[in-house]
Amino acid sequence: MFDEKGIEITEAVEARKQKIEGDAAWKILAGADELIVGRGKKFTSFDPKKDDKEAILKVCLGRTGNLRAPTLKMGKRVVVGFNDDMYAEFVA
Repeated sequence: MFDEKGIEITEAVEARKQKIEGDAAWKILAGADELIVGRGKKFTSFDPKKDDKEAILKVCLGRTGNLRAPTLKMGKRVVVGFNDDMYAEFVA
């Protein structure tokens, strides 16, 4: 399956139906070489192998404790949340 820009989508999960919390969320995040998190008008980069797990989870999990949407896994990069500038730089 491909999106409108021709990016191949190998798996899509409906966040309202399938919750990804705690250890399951960390497993996705920790497997990345680069983690980019967008929130509001800013985005931040993390290295899950070096940066503090609790600090990363604090910005990647929503109020309910679920992994924030959208979350994109692209090779060894994981992008969490949405920010126009972040998507232009890391997704397009």
